[in-house]
Amino acid sequence: MAGTTSPRPEVTSRVRRFSPAQRWVHRVTALLMGICVATAACLYLPQLAELVGRRALVVTVHEWSGLLLPAPFLAGLASRAFRGDLRLLNRFGPHDRAWLRRRNPHRRAGKFNAGQKLYAGWLAGAVLVMLGTGLLMWFTDLAPLAWRTGSTFVHDWLALALGVVIAGHVGMAWADPEARRGMRTGSVDPEWAERRHPLWRR
Repeated sequence: MAGTTSPRPEVTSRVRRFSPAQRWVHRVTALLMGICVATAACLYLPQLAELVGRRALVVTVHEWSGLLLPAPFLAGLASRAFRGDLRLLNRFGPHDRAWLRRRNPHRRAGKFNAGQKLYAGWLAGAVLVMLGTGLLMWFTDLAPLAWRTGSTFVHDWLALALGVVIAGHVGMAWADPEARRGMRTGSVDPEWAERRHPLWRR
């Protein structure tokens, strides 16, 4: 009928959070880290070692997945969005210190909260230490026996710490479906962004 307008469908706009390059860096890093953790468990837990067998193959997969672990990060440096996120992760402001005080009911965060920044920094350092100690264990002629013994000790205990911290990271992600959706699709609900990362949303 003339003079009437049809109702416009309600459209819920979403906020872009991650570019394709950022998501692929995260996915490939997570895949390589998962392989490292799984193969390490097969090497150190007798029950898994007996179940899987083929120890030489497991060792080879573990070594190469660990060696390739920095590759996604290095490839991601070609992305301006990824470099921008690195700058944000490396900056720790007054709102981050306030965020760490869990007694504060009005914690504010930018694109990344203080916990995510600490996790990213710790993980980057741990990967470098694991890479260095792993190379000393792999190439036995690079250093004297005392160094290799110390590298084995550090590598083993840091691997255990990595497993615990990564399990915590996965658990927190599992408890936040919208955060997982943001990493999977690149966009998030604006209400979630305003609630969890108000400084970034604004």
